[in-house]
Amino acid sequence: MPIKNRLAETHAEITNWRRHLHAHPELGFDVENTAQFVVDRLKDFGITDITTGIGRTGVVAVIEGRSDTAGRVVGLRADMDALPIHEATGLDYASTVPGKMHACGHDGHTSMLLGAAQYLAETRNFDGKVVLIFQPAEEGEGGGREMVADGLMDRWGIQEVYGMHNEPGRPTGSFAIRPGPLLAAADAFTVEITGKGGHAAAPHEAIDPNVAAAHVLLGLQSIVSRGVDPLKSAVVSVCALHSDVDTHNVIPHVTRMTGTVRAWEEDVRAYVQDRVIALAEGTAAAHGCVAKVEYQRGYPPTVNSDRQTGYAIEAARAVAGDVIEDCDPIMAAEDFSYMLNERPGAYIMIGNGDGAMVHHPEYQFDDEAIPAGSSWYAEIVEQRMPV
Repeated sequence: MPIKNRLAETHAEITNWRRHLHAHPELGFDVENTAQFVVDRLKDFGITDITTGIGRTGVVAVIEGRSDTAGRVVGLRADMDALPIHEATGLDYASTVPGKMHACGHDGHTSMLLGAAQYLAETRNFDGKVVLIFQPAEEGEGGGREMVADGLMDRWGIQEVYGMHNEPGRPTGSFAIRPGPLLAAADAFTVEITGKGGHAAAPHEAIDPNVAAAHVLLGLQSIVSRGVDPLKSAVVSVCALHSDVDTHNVIPHVTRMTGTVRAWEEDVRAYVQDRVIALAEGTAAAHGCVAKVEYQRGYPPTVNSDRQTGYAIEAARAVAGDVIEDCDPIMAAEDFSYMLNERPGAYIMIGNGDGAMVHHPEYQFDDEAIPAGSSWYAEIVEQRMPV
């Protein structure tokens, strides 16, 4: 069978793990209970080589195969953190923590890797070592970066590394991947525009930062449309705009906007950064204001290695049959990129069926994807490290 029989048998058990995690979401690096749940399950499987506190609250565990004649080491990664979103699904296992929700399916990722770990610990049908990586703080805080900084790759001798993310809109349990850039870099900016506050009935006696901010916002939209090669891609989005007052008759003294920049190529990323700063400062000055720009480089692009993408495709084909081998790249970002910058590897998308997109309060992970996801993790190991 394409889905490994043992993982079909344990589907209900893995689903129960996933729903427990869903009901008890934790944010960022503060995933102590989730990490402990992972450790407890790993111990239940008879795994004893477990290390906690990597990347602050990450968990790393090792499963040894029947032998280690080839000296191969493969890393498998799943993320554990949730999002600061109030859940609106109405599920009977919905989040019990107000304002926190597994709205990106990391509970599913963690559970699928646990399912694969249980299978691999039982069968050990491989020659080498599997390093299980349970990562905190993927959602913007860089837990992947912190695990790498803690020596993840060198300490455990990882030679190649693989990860997975669910994708609503694709058939449940199907797979899609591409070699090269799959996910974009993600940078963030804040523009603070200072003018001169005053009475709304006497705008000539003030210097209105709102007017300057409006022109800056519109100008930012020209960076991509007028400055980036149409055959390349970038996104500039202003996501929040607010001033230091909230009333109908006061011109504010300060107005702030925050946003994000997404790109794949480093030259495009650098160009957009320079233009955001220059345009904001120059436009504000033209309106008699002063702009202060804070620009933060975030996650680098997630770039799949050609050879490891091929291995990921072979494993996905063994599990699900047809695989989309050259899917469109996505402008979302992932800090698995830090691991791929250190070792060759691949990141694959698994279909989550129809429904709300990730980061939406009505998002639901499809538990029917679990056998395929766990089987893919296990298949990577058995194909890359055959006995």
